[in-house]
Amino acid sequence: MTKSSEEPAAKAAGRGANVRPGWSGYALIMAACAVVGLGLDQLTKWWVESTMVLGQVTDVLPPVLRWHYILNPGAAFSIGTDYTWVFTLIMVAVSGFLLYLMLKVRSLTWAIALGLVLGGALGNLTDRLFRAPSFGQGHVVDFIALPNFAIFNIADSCVVCGVVLICLLTLRGIGMDGQLTASESPEDTPATGTEDTKNDEGNR
Repeated sequence: MTKSSEEPAAKAAGRGANVRPGWSGYALIMAACAVVGLGLDQLTKWWVESTMVLGQVTDVLPPVLRWHYILNPGAAFSIGTDYTWVFTLIMVAVSGFLLYLMLKVRSLTWAIALGLVLGGALGNLTDRLFRAPSFGQGHVVDFIALPNFAIFNIADSCVVCGVVLICLLTLRGIGMDGQLTASESPEDTPATGTEDTKNDEGNR
């Protein structure tokens, strides 16, 4: 094989080594994170309901961490307790939008972040839809109590972690395709482009 025929093969091999997963691969990662978050949320809520009575407080790492079993019809800090159905509609809209973004994500970190938010939203939405007192107006099980803070659950934790990660990615200028949104500076221009230009000029 001549040198000229080896070069295209080498370039093709290099491209093959750097191939990134298609959208379906990142969608699966996002879905897996959502399933894990949803599963942990519902499992811990089932455990709380099975081992505690409503209103019970159990010390875990006093005075930093306690389990405090409550049912929350509203949002954080029990805001909007008379408008449970509004939060249900918001969760449905958010979950639908995140499922739409699943088709667009091309970044591992974004897939994890969006998957955490989706899992948390679905966890609390499950409570709203299927818990008492009625469909769409169910009360959310909360049990994690920290000093001078709202009582929350695993779903809330997933949402917060996912949102924080999204904010960090946005501040760093990393888009959902995994690329920097800002234009590259001259120092970031690959050196191979300059070398190829010099080679072309030499060949002329």
